[in-house]
Amino acid sequence: MTVPSVSFEFFPPQNLGASFRLWDTVQVLSPLAPRFVSVTYGAGGTTRDLTRDAVATLHKNAGLNVAAHLTCVNATREETLAIADSFAEAGVTEIVALRGDPPKGTGKFAPHPEGFAHSVELIEALAVKDKFTIRVGAYPERHPDAADEAADIDYLKRKLDAGASEAITQFFFETETFLRFRDRCAAAGITAPIVPGILPIENWKGMRKFAAGCGANIPAWLDEAFDKAARDDRQDLLATALCTEMCTDLLSEGVESLHFYTLNRPELTRDVCHALGVTPDVRLENVA
Repeated sequence: MTVPSVSFEFFPPQNLGASFRLWDTVQVLSPLAPRFVSVTYGAGGTTRDLTRDAVATLHKNAGLNVAAHLTCVNATREETLAIADSFAEAGVTEIVALRGDPPKGTGKFAPHPEGFAHSVELIEALAVKDKFTIRVGAYPERHPDAADEAADIDYLKRKLDAGASEAITQFFFETETFLRFRDRCAAAGITAPIVPGILPIENWKGMRKFAAGCGANIPAWLDEAFDKAARDDRQDLLATALCTEMCTDLLSEGVESLHFYTLNRPELTRDVCHALGVTPDVRLENVA
């Protein structure tokens, strides 16, 4: 089995305890030589300053290739691009450009009157600056705001044509979900790399609620498996086994890179990576 290249997503810390947790996560996962790590925004841009601080700190002190999330929510065009420029000034030139989620309780996304109307406009503005590597999100299952799956594919193609070089998918629970999506992208003429987003299941009940909100299909067999595992206190063992199996299947289908949503809880991600052959003694060669 080919050893994959990996990348990791972190949350910006919102208090001192979370800061220690983030640093512990970095210490556990950075020896795995990630291709890059990304730092998220909170819903509605609520962690904008925290994200900027975390990005700068990780770049300067951890020696990691950091990609900063940047969204269109609750900011003017000038404010958003000023944040992008501040990333560049700190030496961070990789951005994950997203529309962003609306603030909690506000319903559907509504653009700022003087802001970017959607992610394509943001990507175009970043591309004009000619100093960023731009990644975007992709949805192997229908985005809650999309008319259908075909609309998702069309919009992904627009984002890539606007200047993005790679897409990272929302998480999913079955290998076939990604493979069917990849086939639809290829049929639509999309040639840019599409990296599967992998979410090791730390807490099934919490993850189930999260998945329902994101529109991710929850297979009945997965519910049953975690119910049985809970009775035997083997949830972590099941989560590691299932995630490793899915990643192995993806690699056997030609996938070369995996992006892990760590939730700043690195143990399961580390264990899965080790099972895939990504260890501190391995230095990955397939760097995009």
